[in-house]
Amino acid sequence: MRSRVPGKPLLAIAVLLTVFLLAATVGAGQMRRVTDLAGRTMEVPADPRRVVALAPSATEIVFAIGRQDRLVGVSRFSDTPQAARALPKVGSYVHLDLERIVALKPDLCLAIRDGNPKAVVDRLEAMRIPVYAVDPRDLESVMETVTALGDLLNAPDAARRLVEDMRRRIATVDARIAGVVHRPRVFLQIGMAPIVSAGSSTFLHELITRAGGVNTAAGQTAYPRFSQEQVIVLAPEVIIITSMDREGLFEQARAEWRRWPQMPAVANNRIHIVDSNCLDRPSPRLVEGLEALARLIHPTLFEAAP
Repeated sequence: MRSRVPGKPLLAIAVLLTVFLLAATVGAGQMRRVTDLAGRTMEVPADPRRVVALAPSATEIVFAIGRQDRLVGVSRFSDTPQAARALPKVGSYVHLDLERIVALKPDLCLAIRDGNPKAVVDRLEAMRIPVYAVDPRDLESVMETVTALGDLLNAPDAARRLVEDMRRRIATVDARIAGVVHRPRVFLQIGMAPIVSAGSSTFLHELITRAGGVNTAAGQTAYPRFSQEQVIVLAPEVIIITSMDREGLFEQARAEWRRWPQMPAVANNRIHIVDSNCLDRPSPRLVEGLEALARLIHPTLFEAAP
């Protein structure tokens, strides 16, 4: 009995079915070689599906580029946007819970170079869980991070649009500040007790100077401590208070400074409280922080700004 050979229509259908099945499995097991922003080369999934963000700024970026559906875990203080609060927590970015991370079965972790413990990263990688490190230190490197994560999570268009919006808003601030004659002395208080500010090597320093101020805490120490007397000697014209602490500590700090009317900032009623989340996280919202500082330092230049 003669065997039947599939005709061309059946053969074509078989080929199409094979192509479809291959396309459906792309990313399921495929890997690609990348170099993270800490300069480390590694293998990561071509299409990561179970991502754990090990710092709040990484969480915010993933949401900002529309890939929050990939997040299966975040660090403890990932509270923005609201939806991030409902995600499983894996400890703070400094004190990570390795067991919780592993239990979530991630195919990719997102780490911060100068924040997450290297020992935890090393143990995750020893268990063949890729850890992609980012290094956002200023506005430019935050935008670089957005672009990199957009590529990593297959959302390049969303990342490009976000970076374009950030650059446009930064350019608007730069243009308004370009012609200022007087740059007020600014003291940024990020700690209540002790009083802590931000030195020259921080992104907070960049925000102050780019917003048209002079950082009175500039210097080699990243986060210097001050006594009240030392701040009074600095004679700041503007005091900005921001902290992760809540429950009235902001107003308490402002009341403390008002006891010293000889300070220009007190005499001219220029003590302001700013939402810390716009200033203390190297995420796209740093642009909001820049705009807020610019309005407070140079209010007449930004009267028409929303």
